[in-house]
Amino acid sequence: MASLHIGLIREEKIPLDNRVAFTPLQCQWIMNNYPDVQITVQPSPHRCYKDAEYLAAGIPLAEDLSHCNILLGIKEVPVDKLIPHKTYLFFSHTKKLQPQNQAMLKAIVDKGITLIDYECLVHTDGQRILGFGFFAGVVGAHNGLLEYGRRTGLFDFKRVHECHDFQELITHYFGVKLPPVKIVTTGSGRVTAGILEVMGLLGIKYIPPEEFLINSYEYPVYTQLKAGELYLRRSDKTYSREDFHAHPELYDCKFLPYVTCSDILMNGIYWDKKIEPLFTWEDLAKENFRIKVIADITDDQNGSIPCNLGDATIENPAYGVNRSTRKRTAPYEDGSVTMMAVGNLPNELPRDASQFFGDHLMKYIFDDLLKGNSEMIDKATITLGGQLTKRYAYMEEYARGVVKETAVK
Repeated sequence: MASLHIGLIREEKIPLDNRVAFTPLQCQWIMNNYPDVQITVQPSPHRCYKDAEYLAAGIPLAEDLSHCNILLGIKEVPVDKLIPHKTYLFFSHTKKLQPQNQAMLKAIVDKGITLIDYECLVHTDGQRILGFGFFAGVVGAHNGLLEYGRRTGLFDFKRVHECHDFQELITHYFGVKLPPVKIVTTGSGRVTAGILEVMGLLGIKYIPPEEFLINSYEYPVYTQLKAGELYLRRSDKTYSREDFHAHPELYDCKFLPYVTCSDILMNGIYWDKKIEPLFTWEDLAKENFRIKVIADITDDQNGSIPCNLGDATIENPAYGVNRSTRKRTAPYEDGSVTMMAVGNLPNELPRDASQFFGDHLMKYIFDDLLKGNSEMIDKATITLGGQLTKRYAYMEEYARGVVKETAVK
């Protein structure tokens, strides 16, 4: 195999991202086990793994990565930073023709770049290989509980981003006694797996949905509603995953009874604009709406949670929404629901999220990337030498810079 040079680029998109595709020890392992692979890291003052950690692992730093064949990042790359004729891997957020990244894709085409999008790398059954959903779930669940504790004055947690890593976060759970709170979680994917991890670490007991609806408890409990428990086809009250994803508009949402018996909602469900929301603004304004805190971890503005009025920040992750005026308020006002909605939750646990990401990249993608001629890589290649590939030909006008009204967020 000819020698291959990989560069880890500095994240430059604003707001700055602190994650990275490979940790120092992962880079060291690759260079020890693949003698023909060299890795160079572009210095960064805001990366979660410091430049000194890479140097200590024997990984060279260089500002200029023009000698590298493959460049790995996380988020979109600013147009002026794109090096012509290179192969890039990052989350481009272009396949839905997102207007904010149109100029970047046009530059990728103009500069003859090959773009492989992490989001499009899938197993043969269509499951995405790479993602940060698990850590979004962990941080979102922690933040939801923290906001409830602060709203009620019953307990407090340290903020996740003040912890060095997940291990340190766990040490703060020791000895915490939670009040008898009732938590409803939605979804069954990676985000929900992260939520359930926190439920387990805190010893919060699982209760089946039908019991959760009618009983009270003297200790903290949660229930989990998967899509099949949340949505039923209007015509015959059944659920089929394939049919639901193909025709979500034919399904009714069954969440409403849970608003009267839950204190916290942790939302990890997949959403699309044809899917009914979990509740309406009118439901929110009713007397019997008991939920005080909503952690909207999937975070679709005006999506499955109508009172998601947009993103908060890692530093101030919550805001209030007045249940009758529908206006944003301070986080814990009477007559309001507390919303925790942050788009970049995994950035609060960047060391763990990066290690998890690099691990999956190594296990499932790396060898295919090296040997070439891989169907999996081909399916995720949006441009090849600056030309859109057949699978992404629908993006042709978008890639030329033509503005279309139909582009989605």
